[in-house]
Amino acid sequence: MQGPMRWLIWAPLCIMALGAGAYGLRMGYLAITITETDVINHYAALYAAETGGEMTDCVAFPGDVGIWIVVACGPLCAPTRREYHVNRVGWLVHGGDAGCPEARLGQV
Repeated sequence: MQGPMRWLIWAPLCIMALGAGAYGLRMGYLAITITETDVINHYAALYAAETGGEMTDCVAFPGDVGIWIVVACGPLCAPTRREYHVNRVGWLVHGGDAGCPEARLGQV
């Protein structure tokens, strides 16, 4: 293979490698700069907008594997209760209504 043919082979690979590197740098930057306060305030504001509740109705605690923070808002067992499970870059892994723990006690 001569001159221009090599570029047709290597150019797409180089572009993909540069794209993957840029994506990795962006995720690293997000993970370094985001704080627990940022995440809690964001999801507390989301809770207030969804339910009409107060941002002060929310608490946060560490999550399990793959979950950085759980932001729980509203009274326990109330229909307006929400839980937001957030990963290390601040993205919602899963969330929504949280069931009442007492209702699950009889179930196995």
